[in-house]
Amino acid sequence: MKDNAAVLGIQDGEAAADMARLESAWTTIRTGLRRDIGARMFDQWLKPARLGDYCPDSQTLDLHFASDFSANFVSGQFGDRLRMAWRCSGAGVREVRLRRAPDSSGPRLLEVKRDVAAAVTAPAIVAAAPTVACNFQPRHAFDQFVPGETNQLAYSAALAMAGEAEPRFTPLFIHGGTGQGKTHLLHSIARAFSAHSPSAPVLYMSAERFMVEFVNAMRSNETMAFKARLRAARLLLIDDIQFIAGKGSTQEEFLHTINDLIDTGARIVVTADRAPQMLDGIDPRILSRLAGGLVADIRPAGLDLRLAILEARRAHAGDPPVPDAVIDFLARSIRSNVRELEGAFNKLVAYGQLTGRSIDLEFAQTMLADAVRANVRRLTIDEIQKACAAHFKIDLSEMKSKRRARAVARPRQVAMYISKKMTPRSLPEIGRTFGGRDHSTVIHAVRTIEKLRESHPDMDADVRALMRQLEG
Repeated sequence: MKDNAAVLGIQDGEAAADMARLESAWTTIRTGLRRDIGARMFDQWLKPARLGDYCPDSQTLDLHFASDFSANFVSGQFGDRLRMAWRCSGAGVREVRLRRAPDSSGPRLLEVKRDVAAAVTAPAIVAAAPTVACNFQPRHAFDQFVPGETNQLAYSAALAMAGEAEPRFTPLFIHGGTGQGKTHLLHSIARAFSAHSPSAPVLYMSAERFMVEFVNAMRSNETMAFKARLRAARLLLIDDIQFIAGKGSTQEEFLHTINDLIDTGARIVVTADRAPQMLDGIDPRILSRLAGGLVADIRPAGLDLRLAILEARRAHAGDPPVPDAVIDFLARSIRSNVRELEGAFNKLVAYGQLTGRSIDLEFAQTMLADAVRANVRRLTIDEIQKACAAHFKIDLSEMKSKRRARAVARPRQVAMYISKKMTPRSLPEIGRTFGGRDHSTVIHAVRTIEKLRESHPDMDADVRALMRQLEG
């Protein structure tokens, strides 16, 4: 026991000697650095640094900083100078690692809204990558995104952009209407990318936030810190780029940012409500850069995709159960966008859970009456006739002609059938819009198409395709 105590005492004594030697060397090094780089830069970036762990075997010393960004900035600006100073100090240090202090609670995700840097006058751009981890909500993940015909390209491109292999395209430009899933894909990309590259910085922000932060940085003389944050990203995600339209200086900075990131091999994803060529007030150089990668659109979800989305939500909703009739009612009634569709579903389930009431079709119709009215689109028979004529490749005038050849009569009957199914118009009204035909002709057409759909898969497929198109 005495021998062990003696060994421990020797080790404690050696550790104390090491620490005293390091602290003495650090005092000398700090004095020299303050003189060499100036009091302002030293006080801002190096004065807060603290000695961390030291390994005498590898002669490696950790210097701790308050945040990843600070450690990264100092490494880029003064890393070589620090290592040389320590090697020349005689303190037994050959390698210096700059990192965030273990007890620091800095942000898990690089966000421009964080106040992570003060005024910087050094011209160099930070190059090393701070350690980050993604903290997006679990519901914004790829396994919660339901792909379909109208969003398949955007979904596949997002998977490629988030993968471990270098994507064959950048930037990725995703465009589509409000509530169709663009932001969901951005979050999914960030989560998946951070899962396999946890040390690579991810920067996500809206275009509006980009503009506001850039203007604030100019006003407070902090543009270099703002630029450093942006160019440190290995994955940059910008939402709703249309909001910088007409903002000259903001667009100029955005152009320089994406040019620099592309040159360094970073990944860039941008979303907007329109295709690049349809964006007014955006610098043509930016549009050229954005269109030079991959442009993927997300169109409004068709009936099949809306049903699939609701089925996926129902699988995770729990009690009370949502019957098929309600799912079908929601899919056919809420057509504006996916976000509103999911919101209507969540409202029903939440009300049922809070009140203990079962969910049935009558309950859904009552609870969602306002949402359904807002989604009503008055489909006209003219639209149906045009769609059917285009689908079957006949002249539109044949919808009202007296010709009875099957090549024109069958498309005309399909149009009558769809008019009966998808509009509130009466049989006589429908007959009159098809060249003044009698209501009995419309009844015959409806029955004929119903039988053909049961016995001829091709006819059923044609009618389904037309109804999906018209619902969209």
